[in-house]
Amino acid sequence: MGAFDVESTVQKLGGAAERIARQIAFILEIDKAKSVIRRSRLLDGSRRENDAEHSWHLAVMALLLAEYANEPVDACKVAKMALVHDIVEIDAGDTFVYDLQGDKQEREQKAADRIFGLLPEDQRDEMRALWEEFEARSTPEAKFAAALDRLQPLLHNFFTRGSTWKEHGIPKERVIAINEHMAQGSELLWAYAKGLIDLAEQRGYLKPST
Repeated sequence: MGAFDVESTVQKLGGAAERIARQIAFILEIDKAKSVIRRSRLLDGSRRENDAEHSWHLAVMALLLAEYANEPVDACKVAKMALVHDIVEIDAGDTFVYDLQGDKQEREQKAADRIFGLLPEDQRDEMRALWEEFEARSTPEAKFAAALDRLQPLLHNFFTRGSTWKEHGIPKERVIAINEHMAQGSELLWAYAKGLIDLAEQRGYLKPST
C-alpha cells in the first residue's frame, strides 16, 4: 500500500475537507481523556479508572437507568452529556470531588474554549451547550446526568470496599453532603445510594463519625 496522498485526498473531499479535518482534530485530541486518571479504582482494584472509561460507563448507565429519573428525560441526550462532560479535564485535570474546588470553574471554561473550539462551528456550539447544560444542572436531563455522575464513583467506592474513601479518610457525613444532590435527578437512585452509604459505614469503609 502506498503512502497516504494528502493532496489527492483533499481534492476528493472537496468542500468537506476543512470540516473533516476539524472533526478529526477533535477526535484525536479527545484521545487524551484516556490518560486523565481519576481517583476511583476499577472494580477489580487493579488500577484507577480514566476519564474515557468513566464517561463511557455513565453513557451506558443513562440508557439503562433513565426510567428512574424524577421527570421524563431524553436518555440519548443524557448519554451525550455523559460523553462530553469531562472532556475539559484534558486541560483542566481531574478534580477530586472531596477536595475544595478552588479555581476549577475558571480552568474548565478555558479548556472548553480551546477543545470544543477545534470543531466546526455547529458541532462546537452543540457540544459546548451540552457541557454547559450539564454544569448548570437546571434541566431534567442535566440533573439526571449529574446524579449518574455521582452514583458511578460511589458504586466504585462501595464495591472496592471503600478504597478511595479509606485512602483519604472520608467520613459518612462528607459522602452524604457531596452526593445528596443526586436526589434532584433521581430520588430513587439517591435512596439506593444512601442504603449503600449506610452499609459502608457499618462495614468500616468510611471514617468513623466524630
